[in-house]
Amino acid sequence: MLRFMPVGDSMTIGSAGEHTWRYRLWQHLCEAYGGPFTLVGPRETLYDKQADAPTSLAYAEPGFPRAHLAGWGEGWLHMAPLIGDAVRAHRPDVLLVSLGLIDLGFYTNAEQTAENVRAFVAAAREAGPRIRMVLLPVIPNTRAEADPSFAEQVDLFNVLLAKAAADLDEPRSPILLASPPEGYDIHTDTYDGTHPNARGEHLIAQAYAGAMAQAWGIGHVYAAGTS
Repeated sequence: MLRFMPVGDSMTIGSAGEHTWRYRLWQHLCEAYGGPFTLVGPRETLYDKQADAPTSLAYAEPGFPRAHLAGWGEGWLHMAPLIGDAVRAHRPDVLLVSLGLIDLGFYTNAEQTAENVRAFVAAAREAGPRIRMVLLPVIPNTRAEADPSFAEQVDLFNVLLAKAAADLDEPRSPILLASPPEGYDIHTDTYDGTHPNARGEHLIAQAYAGAMAQAWGIGHVYAAGTS
């Protein structure tokens, strides 16, 4: 049984009424991957905007393994201290990580955020020495479009993330840097300039699926919106 753990911020947890990219990837792998697999993690809920808390189970399609380690407003800073216990408890084989925008927006600069990436990787490997990881670059949002200094921080972090992935990659515990979702446009693929709509969910899932198919032979790539 291949065990995937999605790790992320608001773009990964999703909010009430959404499918999430987690569902889109699961749906794709049901067709593309020939063996048993599941999604694991210590959390299951969506974010409820009315309650301002991660308390909702109102998925657009609830019939899939909904487990994850994602949180609205959480970044590398928050996940680095949590990942070791999560790996020990839920034994994932692959971490699918999408973090960084919230760090850069509210907590840490690009260099500090990159240090938290390295702390996260170290903690994950201490708990699971053979764990694999797929890291998604930060997708610039509407703030980056309006604020050149923030856009520079996003660009710099993505360079540092690529360097960390290259530096820390090792045969026993490989790290993939996924390509940015192809054709992703915050004006058409999000509902608010940050959070993915249905097409955006497909594009993010496609980025993970493509990286794993090309590097590790897990499943195959798919055209966004067709899975």
